[in-house]
Formats: sequence, structure tokens, C-alpha cells
Amino acid sequence: MIRYILKRLLWMIPVVLGVAIVIFTIMYFVPGDPARFIMGADATAAQVAEKRQEMGLDAPYLVQLGQFLFNTFLHFDLGNSYMLNTPVLSELMVRLPNTLTIGLLCMVLQIAVGIPLGVTAAVHHNGFADRLCIFLALFGVSMPSFWLGLLLVLLFSLKLGLLPAYGIGGIQYFIMPVISNSFAGIASQARQTRSSMLDVLNSDYITTARSKGMAEHDVIYKHALPNALIPVITVIGNGLANIFGGTVVIETVFSIPGVGLYMTNAIGNRDYPVVRGSVVVLAVIFSLIVLLVDLVYAFVDPRIRAQFESHGGKRGKHRRDHTLFHGHHAHHHRKGGQE
Repeated sequence: MIRYILKRLLWMIPVVLGVAIVIFTIMYFVPGDPARFIMGADATAAQVAEKRQEMGLDAPYLVQLGQFLFNTFLHFDLGNSYMLNTPVLSELMVRLPNTLTIGLLCMVLQIAVGIPLGVTAAVHHNGFADRLCIFLALFGVSMPSFWLGLLLVLLFSLKLGLLPAYGIGGIQYFIMPVISNSFAGIASQARQTRSSMLDVLNSDYITTARSKGMAEHDVIYKHALPNALIPVITVIGNGLANIFGGTVVIETVFSIPGVGLYMTNAIGNRDYPVVRGSVVVLAVIFSLIVLLVDLVYAFVDPRIRAQFESHGGKRGKHRRDHTLFHGHHAHHHRKGGQE
């Protein structure tokens, strides 16, 4: 298992490196001149050219790319913001806890509501609960998160005055952003849980467990649900990645000082170091999420855990057999020499 984790961590290097090259290339060729944006429309061409030289934007593409990769991956320096003149990495570290808080709360809400809803729908197949789950799934997937956020602001902030409409503070500031960002994930989680549970509930061993007089609660939660979790975990992992991607929009709607709002403002201001640094940091987070999902697979399903362990065992057995073969060969060689 440790060997597998190390291998996956090493695979993160080319993945994040590829993301860094792609985002740098996109920002390099995107229309717009940061120097012109900073100097303003009244600046002369000579002033803009001098500013470009000062910012290092006059260097060729490969030179700028090499400097960016060298500073990012060898010095862990994401550069300074063009507009704020502050280190990008420091700003991201200050804003990242807000983004992670929203993402983790969304994940908890998605699991706590989506899985029980899907289990209830599967147990009451074709009943009222099942139809309600299907309706909520279609409604949640079809509703954009930013539109739901605006509706919540109109209702709970402007009409009722119960929750703050923007900013950051206590837990009350996270209620509407978390609900807006997790509603679609709850719907997808419920739908996938329902589908997986229906497949498992029709299995022979579930019928056998019921025929032995086992309580229905134990049949559902001790036998059916654990065997239905593999596809559910996949949805959780994908949903968590979508949650962190959705925070870019949600943080803008609710003016939450996180990575999403930081990156959105940087795009409008042509602040390339901020955009590149934010994307690289999010790529690292997404890669860790994928690794975490794979480890949860191994924790839930002993067969997958056995596969991870058997790979290392097979390699160890191969090395032992190889050593025994050469030792046996050397023994015969010495014996032949003595004769």
C-alpha cells in the first residue's frame, strides 16, 4: 500500500507539470496586454514597452515558460501579483482555508443528505420516496448553483433578513454558499446511491439474509450498503472535485475571499501570475482528491486492498525466487568445481 501511495504521489508531478504548461500557454496567447492594462489607456507606446520589459513580458515564450516552471517547481515561487504587488503564494495560503472550508462542508452535506435519500428511495422502490428522490435529482442537476445562490440571497437576506448576503465571518456566512454549491451534488449522490442499492438489493445473498430472519435494518445497512459503496465513492470523489471548481462561482456570488474570487478578479485584471498560481494549487488539490478516493476504495473493498498488497507481495516473491535460483545455481557450480 505504501509503495502504491508513493507511486501515485510521483505521478502527480507530471500531471501538475502538464497543467502548469497548459495554463501558462493559455494565458500567454490570450488577448490582452497586462502592461497596457496597468498603465492605462493614456500611456504612450514607449511607456507600455518599458513596462513590459520591467515585467519580463518582452521575453520569448519558451524563456518565460522556463522561468515560470523553474520558479514554481524548484523555488516554490508563484511570483507577485501585477495589480497588488504581493506574493501569490502567500495570498493563496490566506484564502485557501475559506475555499477548503466551503468544499469540505459541501462534501459533508452531500454525503449526509444524498446517501440516506438514495437508500430510502431504493428501499421504497416505485413508492413516494423513490419518486421524490428522482424529482429532486432532476431538479438539482438542472439548477445552476449561482442561480440558486441568488434565490437564497433574495429570500433569506433581503426578504427575511436571517442570513448575511456576502462576506466571511461565523458559520452563518457559510450556510447559503454551502447549500448552493452542494445541491447538485446531493442530487447526483442520491441518484447514484439509489441505482447501486437497487442492484445490490436484488442479489441472492440479500435474499438469503432476509430468509434467515435478519432484521431489515441490518440487511440494508450492514450488507447492502457496504457492497453498494464503490460507485457511490466514485461520485463522491468526482463531486468533491466539482465542488472545489464550483467555489470559483459561489465565492464570486457571495463575495467570499477565497481562491475562486481571487482568481476571478485576476482574470478580469489580466493578473497572469495569480491565475497561473491558483490553477496550479487547485491542480494539486484535485490530484490529492483522486488519490484519496483510490485509498477509500481500498478501505471499503477488501478485494481492492488485497490487489494493492498482492502487487508488493508478488514483487517480493519474485525477488526471493530470483535470489534462491541464483543461490542454488551457485551451489551446483561450486559442487561441480570441487568434483
